[in-house]
This record gives sequence, C-alpha cells and structure tokens, in this order.
Amino acid sequence: MITIENIHKSYRDLSVLKGVNLTIEKGKVISIVGASGAGKSTLLQIIGTLDKPDSGTVSINNIEVQQLKDKELSLFRNKNIGFVFQFHHLLPEFTALENICLPAFIHKTPKIEAEKKALELLKTLGLENRAHHKPSELSGGEQQRVAVCRALINNPAVILADEPSGNLDSDSAKDLHNLFFKLRDELNQTFIIVTHNEELANMADEKLTMKDGLIV
Repeated sequence: MITIENIHKSYRDLSVLKGVNLTIEKGKVISIVGASGAGKSTLLQIIGTLDKPDSGTVSINNIEVQQLKDKELSLFRNKNIGFVFQFHHLLPEFTALENICLPAFIHKTPKIEAEKKALELLKTLGLENRAHHKPSELSGGEQQRVAVCRALINNPAVILADEPSGNLDSDSAKDLHNLFFKLRDELNQTFIIVTHNEELANMADEKLTMKDGLIV
C-alpha cells in the first residue's frame, strides 16, 4: 500500500536520510526504532507529506504524492493520513466530540454524519461517556485516545504515530498500545509508529531499525 523508494533528505549540510527504501502492506503495524538523530521522525513526516524529500518517491495507494499540487496534497493528506503525536494537540476550547470531527468538517462531511462516526469511534475506544468533556477534563490516556479517534475519523489509509505513548504513564501507554492492535484487527488499519518504547516496538508486525539515515 505504501512504497518508499530511494528517499534522500538534507537540511543544509546535514544529511538526514540517505536512500531509504521501504514497502508497507495494508493492515500491518510497523514500528521504527533507532537512536535520536537517526532520521525516524523525518521519514515519518515525509511519508505523511508534511515534508518533501530532496529526491526519491513516496507512493500511497499507487498515488505518487510528490506529483500532487499543494491543494491536492492537502486534500489527499486530510483523507488518507491520520496523525498521532506525543502530545495530543487537542484544541482546549472544544469538546472531545468537536475535536474528533474537525478533520471530517475539513473534508466537507455533513455535521450529522461526522458526529455519528465520531460517537462510534468514541464507543469503540471506550470513551462514549466523555464525548462532551473538554481536554482539561480528561486524563492523559483519554486525551491520547481522543487524538486516535480524530486520526481515524476520515477512514485514512494509514495512521502515522510519533512517540504516541511518550507522554503517558505505563498503564495508559499499555492501553494505547493494545488499542493500536485492536484497530488493526477490527478495522484492518495500518500503523507506522516511531517509538523508543521497546515493548511497543516488539509488539509490531514488523520492527525496523534506523541508523545514520538508513533502515538497517
């Protein structure tokens, strides 16, 4: 479903990615590990179309994303890619339900349809009674689960997660990790997860190690 060919990326004189090649099948959980500075987050941002490579190609569902113009790329990203970061990035003035619906509204999904899907996701993730709570009224683990719902709202091809449990206590982290595999099994959802958490990395269907800008 995702094909990455010969990706290079430099920032001024610093070469971060040095010819990365990778193929990812649908419905797999892929973990990427490695020391800080190995290029993990840069690779994730390029797969997520938040950054562009200097050379090489990224194809998602047979669409070469570098060929898309800015507006097309924004629409493609909104529909096909979900993001979960270390910090949940929920908007504090909105409820959990409203935060989840935002990507759907950007996608021009009708309000009734978006809210119905959001409530279904909240129920799947055990948060149906927290729909009308604001982020400040939720625990760290609950906030991160809301962020996962938000990432899922448009039925994306892939969810990209960058240190998703890095800001959680061990019990909440374990719950989040188990959730990823539940979503893989129930929704055939694909995940690419950058993590320093060895337990999560080892649970993945495939564990990749990056070193000095390459997958080794």
